[in-house]
Amino acid sequence: MVIFGIILVRLFYLQIIRHDYYKQSATVGHLKEYEITAKRGVIKAHSGSSLVPITLNQTLFTVYADPTLVKEHGKVAESLAAVLKGSTAEYEAKLRTKDTRYIVLAHKVTQEQKEAILKKKYPGVGAQEQQYRTYPNGNLGAQLLGFVNAEGEGVYGIEQALNDSLAGRPGQLRAVTDVHGVPLAANTDNILVEPQAGKDVVLTIDVAMQKQLEDILRAGLQRARSNSGSALIIEANTGAVKAMANWPSYNPAKYAEVKDAAVFTNAAVSDPLEVGSVMKPLTAAAALQEGVVEPTTSYYDPSFYKIDGFTVKNIEEDGGPGTKDVADILNMSLNTGATWLLMRMGNHNDEITRQGREVWYRYMTERYRFGEKTGIEQGYENGGTVPDPVDGYARDLVYANTSFGQAMTATPLQMAAAYAAMLNGGTYYQPQLVDYLVRPDGTKEDKKPKVVRTGVVSQKVSNEMQPLLEYVVDNHYFVRSFDQNTYSVGGKTGTAEIAGPDGKYLENDFNGTYLGFVGGDSPQYVISVRVNKPQIAGYAGSQAAQPLFGDLAHMLIDKFNVTPRR
Repeated sequence: MVIFGIILVRLFYLQIIRHDYYKQSATVGHLKEYEITAKRGVIKAHSGSSLVPITLNQTLFTVYADPTLVKEHGKVAESLAAVLKGSTAEYEAKLRTKDTRYIVLAHKVTQEQKEAILKKKYPGVGAQEQQYRTYPNGNLGAQLLGFVNAEGEGVYGIEQALNDSLAGRPGQLRAVTDVHGVPLAANTDNILVEPQAGKDVVLTIDVAMQKQLEDILRAGLQRARSNSGSALIIEANTGAVKAMANWPSYNPAKYAEVKDAAVFTNAAVSDPLEVGSVMKPLTAAAALQEGVVEPTTSYYDPSFYKIDGFTVKNIEEDGGPGTKDVADILNMSLNTGATWLLMRMGNHNDEITRQGREVWYRYMTERYRFGEKTGIEQGYENGGTVPDPVDGYARDLVYANTSFGQAMTATPLQMAAAYAAMLNGGTYYQPQLVDYLVRPDGTKEDKKPKVVRTGVVSQKVSNEMQPLLEYVVDNHYFVRSFDQNTYSVGGKTGTAEIAGPDGKYLENDFNGTYLGFVGGDSPQYVISVRVNKPQIAGYAGSQAAQPLFGDLAHMLIDKFNVTPRR
């Protein structure tokens, strides 16, 4: 009777006196916190006067389990396999996982599949809504876009660079569960923190221009028998990238099927190279700006120089020793001419000096901004390299090489930005892919062109460089010639040697480059082309990259409202 009395007293205490406490404890035990995925912002691009989405979101589900609550492992695994078409054995192995309260059973589950699973009300099995990226234009702009991985993180390209803005902020859901841990129907009262949707991103890219650039690039690489290359178009007076592409490419929606991860990188911004003779106009502009030459200045070109025990020489078509001028340096692509311009920067005619090296170093790094990232909205940008002008072996030889685009590296984007500054009156604009952002409430975050530096060169030098580069185009073969009376088209080829693993240049492999512009009274667009190791007769710059530039320049003139001369 005493024992029975003690039990009664204890029951009274638990059920009557402590009723509210244990009711609250039981309720808390049935509450679990879940993350509510925020709606990821979409990415749009310009199409004429309108905008079109180039990424979209699709709502699917992640099915998960708490293995500690699962009872009939085999039965649950068979049911999952029947609905999701997976392996019963694999599902059962996951359901029997030790030392965890959360295991993912399947990603990208449809609404119908989710409902078929949850109506079984298996203890410990639930589903969570997840936003997945879709790419309505397939491969279009793949490397500049990047992709969103299975964890919802942006990887590569815009998706990585602006992941914080696009992703938004997840919310928290307090989901009521039954005693088996199965989530019950949630309502708005169960939301602890509302999710904050990500911002939409509007690119500077023109969809039609992007598509045509990709088609022209692919065709040009096939014609040159090259396995890879890049091309881009940038506005000379804003830094806005209107089109940018690499080949080979991939479909961001099927990134998991890609076997070579190198295809994910945007080589136009992440893969610097020794650019070759496209550097010579920048060397000429520096010499003009320093006042040590004029566009009509002539000099005696010996066709080779002995520097630090090595020979710097020209290609066979240089015409041999003789009197040349600045226009000849660019048109005939004279390595000795670029070296002479470097000599002039040191106020000498026949030797490279420390003063000349340091002047040219400052132009490369401070004015043309080689050796540092541009800051464009891309993951994995690479700033390239510029050698020290003082310390190191054979500095005179090294700097002679930099004057014609060897012994230093830069990306096609860096070269395009430097050319734009050289041609637009001397303003270096930070290259940009983002036009503006749109907040969830519809208000805009404008991203105006960012001036990084003024006075790269003077307006006088820009005005002098434009006809010099037009002269180069006029004296080189294009399948379709240009009407220079109506439009201004100029540019320069580059055939760049490639350093092997041992540091020595390869004998039979070269990269072809081309940097040029299209405009009217002043340059409107700058075009950068890169062709890797073309297997075609002739010089890589003139035979592989130059035809690509010609096709892109005509495309802009024919279809994208290039402003003609007045």
